[in-house]
Amino acid sequence: MHCSEVRTALSARIDGEAPPPGVTGVALEAHVRGCADCHRWGERARRLKVLAARLGVG
Repeated sequence: MHCSEVRTALSARIDGEAPPPGVTGVALEAHVRGCADCHRWGERARRLKVLAARLGVG
């Protein structure tokens, strides 16, 4: 998987949406475990979602 695909899938997961076609949870988790950049991206996206909820945005 490419990082762009992973980040799209992570974004969908964070938003409670279905993953893009062809992306499995197993493949997504494996990539995130092995890619520090995607791991950091996912953590930042989750924190942003929490912050936005606290502020009543989104």
